[in-house]
Amino acid sequence: MDQPEQQPSAPRKRTGGRSARVRQSILTATVAQIAEHGLEGLTISEVADRAGVAETTIYRRWGTRTALVADAVADLAAEANPVPDTGTLRGDLQQLADQITHLISQPGIARLLGSALALSVDADVDAARRHFWNDRFDRTSQVITRAIDRGELALDTDPREVMETLAAPLYFRLLVSDRPLDAPFITRCINHTMALYSRAE
Repeated sequence: MDQPEQQPSAPRKRTGGRSARVRQSILTATVAQIAEHGLEGLTISEVADRAGVAETTIYRRWGTRTALVADAVADLAAEANPVPDTGTLRGDLQQLADQITHLISQPGIARLLGSALALSVDADVDAARRHFWNDRFDRTSQVITRAIDRGELALDTDPREVMETLAAPLYFRLLVSDRPLDAPFITRCINHTMALYSRAE
């Protein structure tokens, strides 16, 4: 009796799991190195030591220090938070302010963003920096759109302008001032934003 013909097994798909883990460990090491030593102390050899990889692994993927910084900023932009939908503008602004504060208070983030600003003459870093801000503004604009639909904001309200009003003082305090991002300060930022744009409080 003829044996049934066996079908060749499908090739196993490579999930890229190890590659993703290596990339993440290198980016985490980059942020840690910047946090401790600043941009001037960022070296490929130190990052490789922290990540437990060979320097050639980093050079093959990124090539330069600025490309590494650019990818670290882009990775930060991909750290998505759920867009709040509390039913009120004030409630949504509170959650957004809390999310921003949590993100920028993480170790190394202030220096990473400062380094990206310092390296803005590099096209890759500048593109990553712009992507970071644009991605955050684009995803949170629906908070303002919903507030307009509810009648809390005027129809001609610019969503980005509202978010800039809320977020700018938080980032300024992080990058320029040495004062804390505490609850009273966050509340003042929300109050100022509401006073400028809300139809009724």
